[in-house]
Amino acid sequence: MRQGSPRTPETAAKLVRVVCEPPTQVLTPNSSFQLRVFAEYSDGTRRDVTDVTAFQSNDRAYAAPSNEIAGLVQAGPIPGEAALMARYMNNIAVCRVLIPQPGELTTDDYARLPRRNPVDELVWQKLQLLKLLPSAEATETVFHRRAYLRIIGRQPTPEETRAYLADATTGKREALIDRLLERPEYADFWANKWADLLRPNPYRAGMKAVWNLDAWLRQAFRKNQPYDQFVQELLTSQGSSWRHGNVVVFRDRPETVEIASSVSQLFLGVRLECAKCHHHPFEVWSQDDFYGFAAFFTRIGHKGEGLSPPISGGQEMIFSTGGGQLAHGRTGAIVDPKPLAAESLKIPGDQDPREVLAGWMTSPDNPYFAKVMASRMWSELMGTGLVEPVDDLRATNPASNEPLLDYLANDFRESGYNIKHLIRRIMTSHVAGLGSQPTERNLSDTRNFSRYYRQRLRAEVLLDAVNDCLDTEEEFPAMPAGSRATQVWTFRSSSLFLDTFGRPDANQDPPCERTSDSTTPQILHLMNSPALNRKLSLDTARPAQLAASSLSNEQLVEEAYLWVYCRLPTAEERQVALELLPAPPDRRKGVEDLFWVLLNTPEFSFVD
Repeated sequence: MRQGSPRTPETAAKLVRVVCEPPTQVLTPNSSFQLRVFAEYSDGTRRDVTDVTAFQSNDRAYAAPSNEIAGLVQAGPIPGEAALMARYMNNIAVCRVLIPQPGELTTDDYARLPRRNPVDELVWQKLQLLKLLPSAEATETVFHRRAYLRIIGRQPTPEETRAYLADATTGKREALIDRLLERPEYADFWANKWADLLRPNPYRAGMKAVWNLDAWLRQAFRKNQPYDQFVQELLTSQGSSWRHGNVVVFRDRPETVEIASSVSQLFLGVRLECAKCHHHPFEVWSQDDFYGFAAFFTRIGHKGEGLSPPISGGQEMIFSTGGGQLAHGRTGAIVDPKPLAAESLKIPGDQDPREVLAGWMTSPDNPYFAKVMASRMWSELMGTGLVEPVDDLRATNPASNEPLLDYLANDFRESGYNIKHLIRRIMTSHVAGLGSQPTERNLSDTRNFSRYYRQRLRAEVLLDAVNDCLDTEEEFPAMPAGSRATQVWTFRSSSLFLDTFGRPDANQDPPCERTSDSTTPQILHLMNSPALNRKLSLDTARPAQLAASSLSNEQLVEEAYLWVYCRLPTAEERQVALELLPAPPDRRKGVEDLFWVLLNTPEFSFVD
């Protein structure tokens, strides 16, 4: 009673960490093993806490904890891998479970695989652990189209395809990547992707402010601005929302805790939102970490008309004030700025805390900054991420290939945070040129890149591809004539096509994210859209031009396939297509039907 009834005496040993034994386990399908969890204390003692530990799997299809016996792990019927999380007293440990493919392979099976750069070696090492073998290399036409769509967001023209196929020089794939990285479409394509992450709601921030942010993004990618400078300029921005596009993120997210959650997730891959109210259930982050990170944004000043949704057209000035404090959400105590996994800082009143934060974030010693960008870019280029979601880096959500992610992050950092260098490194690997057709030894693999994973085209890219194939143009509100969909700067520029194929709408409550799923309305839209039918039947469209040309039906079929699929037809495809085409001059309807058929196939709407 005199001591105040403390829950734990001050002299008691403190919990230092928990560990899983074994940390890694290899299983056969449908087998099981007993996982043990030990708590280690400051006095050097160790205690088995398996019976009072909570377990969770990140993929129960491959391995799952028993509901009846603490620590018993049961493998599923199919080969793969899973991470088992063990949580005791807010401390977390992870056990990696591998279920390799049945059958034996030799080291020679992997030694003879091509290695164009270090990416390949790291992927082959992981495949060897799981006894997977990669698919065959993609054909030149498949890789050619893939590179165009992944790097600049548009399909190659028939002339570009023919020139590439006729090129007999060695290293032509590497030369192709270099050419594409210098194309003007590169900036629009990647700025459009980043706009998903940063673009505010125009009903909330104002149309002029949104346009300025979009213009700032496009300029950054045009000059290939180093990524660390890009983030520093964004985080430390000051000035008018009508003149300085990078300040608009602070206009759209004026609340300190709101911008903190966004910055930590986007640029560090750390989702702190859960820690705002309680200790993060799957990570080490506490409320102290959340409010310490948010305290970096307490000295942001706002002057002007502010936000007045749904009409927010006024100008606002963003600047650094001489003071500002943040109270802890639970204790009410004033919080000092605190980087993640570091001590709190005392920042002078005449210094902007955001400058300190930006310096810490972009420091070579920061383990998160380069890694989350490498994770994001790998996902954009390869169809799925090393980490999923790409911006959720934590021990309980491990990368499918941690050494590869570490290598890409280090290589990106050593390049001076050169985004084009990172793209080139990934796209010039043999892995990026694999075919998508599975084999018996990688049929169940969806995360280790033993083959290329197909993905539906981004909404803007698909719409531009339709117009390129048909030689038509789209009319977008608030855009000049002839604009491409990847150049559209606001979702208020209405487009039923873009909305159907997953363009995000920041005005929904809650704001929707971009989706890459294929849906029935998308299929029906391509089949029955009056707008697409009108384009197909225009006198100035490509089908009418080809039908009226002097090309033979055989040549016409080749042109159609080169425009839509970026390849020549097979003998069987050629024969079927020729049956649609009557002799000139009555072949226009047949040509329109041919283009309609080709546009309504997965080969067109997916990146292979």
